[in-house]
Amino acid sequence: MTDCIFCKMVSGEIEPDVVYETDDVLAFRDLNPQAPTHVLIIPKKHYSTTNDLQPENAELMGKLVLAAQKVAEIEGLSEQGYRMVLNCNEGAGQTVFHIHLHVLGGRCMQWPPG
Repeated sequence: MTDCIFCKMVSGEIEPDVVYETDDVLAFRDLNPQAPTHVLIIPKKHYSTTNDLQPENAELMGKLVLAAQKVAEIEGLSEQGYRMVLNCNEGAGQTVFHIHLHVLGGRCMQWPPG
């Protein structure tokens, strides 16, 4: 999508602060962090929300989770713990309509999350 900020990051038009990258996913630091470590992981292919996923996208979603595991390792969060969050649509807090997995850590997380 030409107007999607995350697609512009994938294409190289915008340069994010990359933490981790594979052929299928891109992980970068959030510009408005909600924790000491706040990394977003996106599929390089555009999907607006999780509602747009089909059964054949299960492997891609698994790659997002495995990328989160790698990001946690890189950021030193594996042992102390980290939170992964996927928001779907505006009512859940999604502000950029390109699927993205938040990896949050570096502080004690509260429950319920809000």
